[in-house]
Amino acid sequence: MKLVRYGEMGAEKPAMVDTDGKIRDLSAHIDDITGATLNPATLDSLRNIDPASLPEIDSAVRLGACVGNIGKFMCIGLNYSDHAAETGSDIPEHPILFMKATSAVVGANDTVMLPRNSVKTDWEVELGVVIGTACKYVSEEDALDYVAGYFIANDVSERHFQAKLTGQWTKGKSCDTFGPIGPWLVTADEVADPQNLDMSLDVNGKRMQTGNTSTMIFTVAQCISHLSQLMTLQPGDVISTGTPPGVGLGMKPPVFLKAGDVMDVRIAGLGEQRQHVGQDA
Repeated sequence: MKLVRYGEMGAEKPAMVDTDGKIRDLSAHIDDITGATLNPATLDSLRNIDPASLPEIDSAVRLGACVGNIGKFMCIGLNYSDHAAETGSDIPEHPILFMKATSAVVGANDTVMLPRNSVKTDWEVELGVVIGTACKYVSEEDALDYVAGYFIANDVSERHFQAKLTGQWTKGKSCDTFGPIGPWLVTADEVADPQNLDMSLDVNGKRMQTGNTSTMIFTVAQCISHLSQLMTLQPGDVISTGTPPGVGLGMKPPVFLKAGDVMDVRIAGLGEQRQHVGQDA
């Protein structure tokens, strides 16, 4: 099942995508797609709905972030060995955790705005995970049972803010619009193996990143288990699980985004994002 949120920012409504790719309104059944509606019982009830019985939405409508009212936006850094190598970093012994401000979250096709004084804004295609059931001290073997679904994330990053403004990575990760997620939230039952998904990112039609989740250092299950040893993971919390090689920082010479650029972001089975790049005044 593919769930989406549509409409104006801050007033999105829930919908599902039918087998023909049409967007079908779910407002008569749930208020929104959030931690409160991503529990197994609610998802099971939605699966029993005939999409043809739901009102069709204009395909030109804006698609919002695929999860609303996110609690924690957790990100795993340097989770692909070849990405660590291109940035000159050591392979981590444990999953590296940083947080992205939820105010950075936007829809999959919304404009990414370069903040004032940005000189090194970069791209990162990542597999996103949303928790559907609260968990704490969960084992790796059971970790995926707590996942409601998967989505595409672009972990947009301002490298100067991230590395040179004295502090943690969060500074370079949390600028407004730096968290496009979606377009779809694909429920876990439709993702046979989250560790075998092709992923890519193009800038202005040129392939920059090509990867597969099979090359993660720490699997999705390992990341969830590790985080759950440290804190309770709540329904509606999201985890962005790291990026493969090909980021602008790793190129020689480095290449960074500029106003007017266009990013196309893809993960097999999870849809596609397209973001134009603008400039904050």
